[in-house]
Amino acid sequence: MITVNGRSYKEQHAPVVAICMDGTSMNYYEAAASVMPNLQRFIKTGSMGLVHSVIPAFTNPNNMAIVTGTTPDKNGICGNYWYDRKADKEVMMNEPSDLLVPTILSSFSQQNKKVAVVTAKDKLRKMLSKDLNGICFSAEYADKANLAENGIDNVTTSLMEKEQPGIYDPDISVYVIEAGVRLLKKDKYDLLYLTTTDYVQHKYPPGAEEANNFLSKIDYWLGELDKLGAIIGVTADHGMQGKTNPDGTPKVLFIETILKEVGDISSRVILPITDPYVVHHGALGGYGTVYLEQKDIKKAKEIISSLEGVELVLTNAEASARFNLPPDKIGELVLLSDARTTIGRAREWHDMDKIKEGLRSHGSLHTSIVPMIFNRKLNSEYQQRLDSGNARNFDLFDFLSNGIS
Repeated sequence: MITVNGRSYKEQHAPVVAICMDGTSMNYYEAAASVMPNLQRFIKTGSMGLVHSVIPAFTNPNNMAIVTGTTPDKNGICGNYWYDRKADKEVMMNEPSDLLVPTILSSFSQQNKKVAVVTAKDKLRKMLSKDLNGICFSAEYADKANLAENGIDNVTTSLMEKEQPGIYDPDISVYVIEAGVRLLKKDKYDLLYLTTTDYVQHKYPPGAEEANNFLSKIDYWLGELDKLGAIIGVTADHGMQGKTNPDGTPKVLFIETILKEVGDISSRVILPITDPYVVHHGALGGYGTVYLEQKDIKKAKEIISSLEGVELVLTNAEASARFNLPPDKIGELVLLSDARTTIGRAREWHDMDKIKEGLRSHGSLHTSIVPMIFNRKLNSEYQQRLDSGNARNFDLFDFLSNGIS
């Protein structure tokens, strides 16, 4: 038994493979059921339920929650960016020092367990590899992997025997799952964490030919993992929804502009979805945090609350308590949009050309329900927890370690 951040994890008798399918809500799997026979078999003969992600429903907060088994107020990661008032600087949260607690991955590796991590986006790699005695590389830079930094070299030539796809190629996520298979075939691992990217989900709705083609490839490699005897758990960091007006243009509320024009209020809106991969979403999502002068908080909250498309406006204290967020990493207000709307800063701040053909995004409560699927039956205690609807995606390793005999 290994204890990490107050939770205990039993050592399993077979390789444990935890998978985060970025942006994949259950409706994708339902629409692709005919081309995903392996996943359908997992659902029928294993276990499946719906669980809650952390808020904001973005990639970094949820991946770090999953690998630490904790909420953002404990692990420190509540988005891709935060505003450092003292330095007057917007800071990207992707350094190991930003992560405040140990990961399950590193803790297992330090107990002489063989651990490997493969992520699609390199932005996650540094935090995922913190204190890890094992393999951790990104598909994005697989060709640059080396022993000193990644615990493995010659990925494209010896492990994968092919070049990695580009970051905006749907096959980059397939590459991640295939890498897990190839690692298991090459050596006996105790624990693997595989996390994909959501380019396909940002571009195509459930049931689209492109989405189903992508998921059919994922399914093949899930089947190969299963053949190797792995105990597999599949969840997601968030779901995905269309965010457009009736004419197909992106539906956006530019909060900095609105506050200035309506209330003569100067503000700084931080959009924690912002990352280097702007083709995905144009830095527009369903969650934002607003930095304001104390004197402007009440008026700004009234203005924002009155906007069609805004579902929830909370003060710093309210948001911290409700969503387990670190109060020093969010502004005076936190706002979440409705199912069809995104939060923006000012029109000129965003590259709207990247999303002019439509926008699918995430971040709010409406993209916070995701599947959790296992290729083995859960015991009665953990099946009840899964059936309750109260389980969280960051319970994944707990379920894999303690819920499966």
